[in-house]
Amino acid sequence: MSWVANVMISVDMADNANVEALSEWLRTEAPRRAQPETRGVGFLKLLTSAESNQWGGWKQPECEVWAGALNHADLDALKQRVFETPWREPNLVQLLMMDQEEGFFRMWMIRGNELRQFAPLEPNEEDEGFYLN
Repeated sequence: MSWVANVMISVDMADNANVEALSEWLRTEAPRRAQPETRGVGFLKLLTSAESNQWGGWKQPECEVWAGALNHADLDALKQRVFETPWREPNLVQLLMMDQEEGFFRMWMIRGNELRQFAPLEPNEEDEGFYLN
């Protein structure tokens, strides 16, 4: 049985090596949510490379987006790893996660000394703000 989390991360081009390291951590060392002693939950793939651009349109994207479908990932451990990564451009990091049985992505960004969520906890048309403490 699987438990899938869809994950995307957008970074500055200068931080691609950091995402490659994050992807390798996901593949080999990331803990699983119910079995932390079992390591490895998947990996990320660059979707916006000039050689294998996966996006539509006539132009090349002007961003770096990596994505993957992770299995049994401990998403809190992933958020902590993203926060602790020595990004060259931390304010440009955007982590989007949609866990199994959720209907929309939640977005996390590094601001100051914390990783903050910038999406509602639940979809609600009456929500006025999208920043959550």
